[in-house]
Amino acid sequence: MPLGTETTTMANSPPSSETRKRTVPAVARAARLLDVLAAAADPMRLAVLAKALELPRSTVHGLCATLVDAGLVTRFQDGTYHLGVRIMDLAHAYLARTDLTVEFAKILSSEAPIPEESVVLSVLDGADIVYVACRNGSRPFGFNFRFGMRLPANCAASGKALLSTLPEERIIEFARARMFYTLTRKSVARAAPLLKQLAEVRRNGYAIDDEETRQGMVCIGAPVFGSSVGEAVAAVAVSMPKAALHARHKALAIRTVKHLAATMSQRLGGSGPTARIGVDAGS
Repeated sequence: MPLGTETTTMANSPPSSETRKRTVPAVARAARLLDVLAAAADPMRLAVLAKALELPRSTVHGLCATLVDAGLVTRFQDGTYHLGVRIMDLAHAYLARTDLTVEFAKILSSEAPIPEESVVLSVLDGADIVYVACRNGSRPFGFNFRFGMRLPANCAASGKALLSTLPEERIIEFARARMFYTLTRKSVARAAPLLKQLAEVRRNGYAIDDEETRQGMVCIGAPVFGSSVGEAVAAVAVSMPKAALHARHKALAIRTVKHLAATMSQRLGGSGPTARIGVDAGS
């Protein structure tokens, strides 16, 4: 799973001649098939898959059968296909060996910050964020975060925290390509007002999602930096009902998020802005 848009851009670059020499065509087609299924909101029929891949139905049928046997694809009774449960096993195995999620789990285990609220860790994938770890709070909320959940970065607090570390040109490109979208009437997808929000995020050291992803929910997020200078590698956020967001609790949430982000940045060898931010609400 890419930790930023730079990784995504590299992954989408045309393969070099040397790379093509080493490529196994059947494996490459299987990888493309998995990508198409991953991007689909609903299970896909064989004919639709074949059209999307621009391959003969017989070829796609063989690929699907092989991937079904491997547990990477599931075939439903109506003949449609979607990702298989084995994908989750592989993702968990990858994340278990990733310092990012390991450090997040260690901090939550040792500090148990504001246990009544939900705390999440997300990474940027293009113009979206993907949750790679989460701890749902004890407060009845009517909403559960889950591993693998995807949201538009322009709406979520952690997404805006991540976007605030990108060059402004990248934000404008995302907006022009209509990669940002809205979830509520408060969501902002246009470049100009979003850039204004991101400038405020950089000044404050944290971002706020005030009912931009879901009515009645407020989130506060901050970026996490790794050893490389520049773009954040992840973001942490605290989510809570808007009804609970009185001044004292908001200050606590801000302190918590900034502290979590700074602690993670330091443990990852980060030297970005968050690693230098104090944990006082007013800092």
